[in-house]
Amino acid sequence: MNTKNKKTYRRLRIKMRIRKTVIGTPDRPRMSVHRSNKQIYVQLIDDSTGNSLLAASSRESDVAENKITKIGQAAAVGKKIAEKAQAAGITTVVFDRNGYLYHGRVKSLAEAARLGGLKF
Repeated sequence: MNTKNKKTYRRLRIKMRIRKTVIGTPDRPRMSVHRSNKQIYVQLIDDSTGNSLLAASSRESDVAENKITKIGQAAAVGKKIAEKAQAAGITTVVFDRNGYLYHGRVKSLAEAARLGGLKF
């Protein structure tokens, strides 16, 4: 195995370990974060039906137009998902960091979502 495969394999094992306990419901959806090298994406997912209720990403025009750091983009996405959730009547979620460390962009997104009014 090369280094990339080891890292990916490790993250997927952590992800499966987390997903055993983190389950989204219609009342309390799962807030799943995906982080790529350039972008960050977040979805609110109802696992009972398998539907994505809401989504936000750093590719949306109001976030992408601003020339800010990736951590700043993550905070903007967290604020955006909190606004969308409040408009849809969702106040509490279950946070799924998707195998990523709770550090840097993932932490920034989570803290901005909390400041925006989401409880988790």
